[in-house]
Amino acid sequence: MGTGKTITSIAIAGALYLKNKIRRVLVVAPLSILSVWDEEFAKFADFDYVLAVLSGTGSQKADTLRHMRGSPPHGLATLQVAVVNYESAWRLEKEILAWQPDLVIADEGHKIKTHNIAASKAMHRIGAKAAYRLLLTGTVITNKAIDVFSQYKYLNPAIFGQSFYVFRNRYFDMTGYGSHTPVLKRSMEQDLMRRLHCIAFRATKSECLDLPETTDIVRYVELEPAAAKIYRDLVKDSYAELGQSEVTVTNILTRLLRLSQLTGGFIGDDEGNTPQRISTAKQAALEDIVEEALQEGKKLVIIARFIPEIKAICKLLEKQGVNYSCIMGGVKDRDTQVLAFQNDPQTQVFVGQIATAGLGITLTAASTMVFYSEDYSMSNFEQAKARIHRVGQKENCAYIYLVAKGTVDEKVLAALCSKADLARTLVDDYRHGLNPFN
Repeated sequence: MGTGKTITSIAIAGALYLKNKIRRVLVVAPLSILSVWDEEFAKFADFDYVLAVLSGTGSQKADTLRHMRGSPPHGLATLQVAVVNYESAWRLEKEILAWQPDLVIADEGHKIKTHNIAASKAMHRIGAKAAYRLLLTGTVITNKAIDVFSQYKYLNPAIFGQSFYVFRNRYFDMTGYGSHTPVLKRSMEQDLMRRLHCIAFRATKSECLDLPETTDIVRYVELEPAAAKIYRDLVKDSYAELGQSEVTVTNILTRLLRLSQLTGGFIGDDEGNTPQRISTAKQAALEDIVEEALQEGKKLVIIARFIPEIKAICKLLEKQGVNYSCIMGGVKDRDTQVLAFQNDPQTQVFVGQIATAGLGITLTAASTMVFYSEDYSMSNFEQAKARIHRVGQKENCAYIYLVAKGTVDEKVLAALCSKADLARTLVDDYRHGLNPFN
């Protein structure tokens, strides 16, 4: 990680410990970045501590927590630090509360933006018992301002209250079909922002880091005639199906998903069969980019959304004789993959699935990132981009977006780059008589 927020958190924990304010720290983070905390404490903690990343079965994690002890040098009991993922935190809530952490750190805190899921509820209760709480995120608001409630309920429920529905009714008008879309009341914008910032510290990269400049490059590809026809037919079918069902965000995004898969070269069916390859347009463009990077002696990061795309990219690299690292769902040795890319000159390309490789890893051995495809999450998009544009990067960074011309790729990228709510935009298009998939 090596980010300012992590280093600052360690500094805060150390200061509180040395003032004898805390004895135990609980760090809750996504599973994929637990080991990063161990590494960062080893680098930056200039005080006595013992740290355990809780792993194994539920009973083994609980046992590790129960047996954490610190010897008392210099009159202070050694600071105890337990690191656990969000899924385990709610399952181990009873044991965590018995352990009595004094400081709770929620890393990538936007993971608890949904107020009524098990992980969020557990963090609300665990946080309420701790004397000190920190929440770290670069995207406290991912798509909707209503996301702040759950995160602030964990941090300090006095800011926005205990009840989600009271908060929602105070600050938002519910609009759209079925009144499911929250729109911030203009009259309440200043009050919301004032409360939001009263306990928040925001530091931008430009303010605290001397990072290189970034450049966005869109490379358009043309789907082959046969693939383009399949795409147009699917657009028509999707629009027709939408007219026969309830128009919801879920229905629109489900149909958009199939179109996004198609622009990446694959199309599946409703029976769960292996996706069929129908286009190599993006792969051909990627092949040129890879060759260009290797000729210049530069490493390259490739980000994609769908597993079939990632497998096809890896197959292409193998065919070219290119050594690569890869992180996608199911890959266990994440650290090994990252270290090989960062340190081994022979490992020239990193391939990552945006949902699993976008958090907590450093890929500064490359200064160019190719987005073969994107998902619809603003948070995932920004986090993925930050893998190369972070501390340690010496070169100007370039982001290359492969976009199938005249497809939903254009709409998705435009929404992400402008930080617009894609789902809401598509629903609004339909309400105004437009085909949201065009």
